[in-house]
Amino acid sequence: MRTDFRSIRVETADGIAVFRIHNPPVNQLSEHVVRELADAFAGAFREATVQAVVLTGSGKNFVAGADITQIKDIRSREALLALLHENNRLLNSIETGPKPVVAAINGACLGGGLELAMACHYRVAAPGVDLGQPEVQLGLIPGAGGTQRLPRLIGLPNALDMITTGKPIRSEKALERRLVDEIAPAETLLQAAIRAAKGFLEGRHHLALRATRARHERLPSAAEKKALLDFARLMTAAKAKGYIAPFKALDAFERGLHFDIEPDLAMEAELFADCLFSDVARNLIGIFLHTRAAGRLPRIEGFPPAPVRTVGVLGGGVMGSGIVHLLVNEGLNAVLWDIDDAAVDRGMAGLRATFDYHLKNKKITPEGLEALFRERLTCTTDLARLKEADLVIEAVVEDMAVKQKLWKELEGICRPEAVFATNTSALPITEMASVLEDPGRMIGLHFFNPAHRMQLLEVICARKTSDATLATSVAFARAVRKIPIVVNDGPGFYVSRQLSAFMGASVFLMADGVDPAAIESAVVDFGMPMGPAALSDLTGIDINYRVNKTFEMRLGPRWKVHPLTEAIYRTGCYG
Repeated sequence: MRTDFRSIRVETADGIAVFRIHNPPVNQLSEHVVRELADAFAGAFREATVQAVVLTGSGKNFVAGADITQIKDIRSREALLALLHENNRLLNSIETGPKPVVAAINGACLGGGLELAMACHYRVAAPGVDLGQPEVQLGLIPGAGGTQRLPRLIGLPNALDMITTGKPIRSEKALERRLVDEIAPAETLLQAAIRAAKGFLEGRHHLALRATRARHERLPSAAEKKALLDFARLMTAAKAKGYIAPFKALDAFERGLHFDIEPDLAMEAELFADCLFSDVARNLIGIFLHTRAAGRLPRIEGFPPAPVRTVGVLGGGVMGSGIVHLLVNEGLNAVLWDIDDAAVDRGMAGLRATFDYHLKNKKITPEGLEALFRERLTCTTDLARLKEADLVIEAVVEDMAVKQKLWKELEGICRPEAVFATNTSALPITEMASVLEDPGRMIGLHFFNPAHRMQLLEVICARKTSDATLATSVAFARAVRKIPIVVNDGPGFYVSRQLSAFMGASVFLMADGVDPAAIESAVVDFGMPMGPAALSDLTGIDINYRVNKTFEMRLGPRWKVHPLTEAIYRTGCYG
């Protein structure tokens, strides 16, 4: 049996072959990995001394999906279908092979990784790992049997939810739904998988009965399937405006789930091709790849970030309370400062309101929330309480003098290595940092409302921001699961400049007599989540006005606030 693979580590003992997928960083199922797996399994099935196979991943992942960079470069339908056929041939050879195959799911098991695991005869997972079919988030559907095998294991209702939303589930939930057969501690996962493999050899498990394609007991009747899919189409139509992948997934369920899985796999591949060659998928894949690349910064490559454990937050308004929610929820210690006790109380009320959804949906109990606050949150009106902070984030009123006064005072309180970050949406950070003896410690961290939910985080480098400050800030952004985009200090940075132009254009159209409702409808129909008027109402007409006045002051004749904007602001109706 061959063992000299580039991306598969092979070990054999006591009749059990262990295949460990090693394709850093996330063990993607690239074309060469699929070919090597096919060769490895063919060799194991021929080898008389091998009685069973355990399949696992190296590092922190089992398999975190297919190689999307290879898939996006395919230009012909024929080439794509040939690739999908090769993937299905590998999975079918495992599922219908002569020897039991056990998946030891050591980490993220997503997309093609879950399809690979479902082709195995038994699945043992480590605690807390994610399993899912996230393809719909790229405008795709599963392309290697996901729409046909998943309902056989967990039932159509659960499969509908996982595939049409793309949201993963943890291994504990997967055990409840029978997607995995066993959970074992990470340190003994491989031994548990080997025991399961020996269970087949000792007659405790039966190979023919464990093949996913042969498990029909959880499939619905024709009438049940129709009722489920009719309802799912109504729900999907209300949510998936402009997206075709959720509907293609429903088509795969409707046209598939037959006793013979082979024609259904071919049908799924055709639907996958429909998705891949759509503009929606191309754009979503582009967003995904650009997002992944956003944090790769040659400037700080190899530069060690300082650890961030305690974060001070200045100001308990809407943004400040949202930032505190994010911090405590991600396991960091937060110190919330505001000007007086009344302001602190308002900040705490706002913070509690951000947890309403979690309480309502039983993601946390009232007792658990209070314990979280006791453990990780300090409220104060004394700036001296921030002296041990590793990072201080300022979210007070958009007034340069107020912000500079706070920073100057904090410079005499905080440790020299502490990073100072402002959440300003428009004020020049280079000017803000000019009052500091060390302006290199100042950076912009521009969160978006609601701060605990929005993924984007603008990281703004002032003229003298140091590499150490940038490295720590980007590492912090990743630690709290934000997507950092690093920009220079210019009027409006990136996002505010773009949004102000977007909303400003709508004002010019209204001034020309275009119906505001028509503008909103056109923008939403184009695919934006909301129109400019709704966005302005949500973010605050007064805030948007002040941002635009800042642009007017800094950009001069290049940016003029429209008289209609001035008139709307003077009404005092700010949204």
